[in-house]
Amino acid sequence: MAITQLSVYLVNEPGSLSRAVNAISEAGVNIRALSLADTKDFGILRLIVSDIDKTRQILDAHTIATETPVIAVKMKDKAGALNTILQILDTEDINIEYIYAFTSSGPENAYVVLRVDDTETAEKVLERYGETVLSDEDLKELL
Repeated sequence: MAITQLSVYLVNEPGSLSRAVNAISEAGVNIRALSLADTKDFGILRLIVSDIDKTRQILDAHTIATETPVIAVKMKDKAGALNTILQILDTEDINIEYIYAFTSSGPENAYVVLRVDDTETAEKVLERYGETVLSDEDLKELL
């Protein structure tokens, strides 16, 4: 049930991010969520997109892109919602490697994307606690 995230390695120089986003945009792919982390020499652009295959084709010609399974969890768009999810994972001793969040066009919901050390176990634990874990298909319908 994990969703697919693309991790794109960009040279850390002016225009690098703009070129990647422009190429994705010109192909008609919708970027649903993104995160950018940097190091001295390169950046890691993490993307949730409407069309993984098309995006890979576009980016593979220009840079290195890898697919990573991540978890997307639906939560209320209110104070404390993220804390509840983090406490569940902490209680079950699941390590979070990185995290980012986004909201939908609806007024009540937000979503958190988590890269964890054990995706399958984390999904089961979250569902056991009553949390809604999304699939790639769920995201297509939501956004």
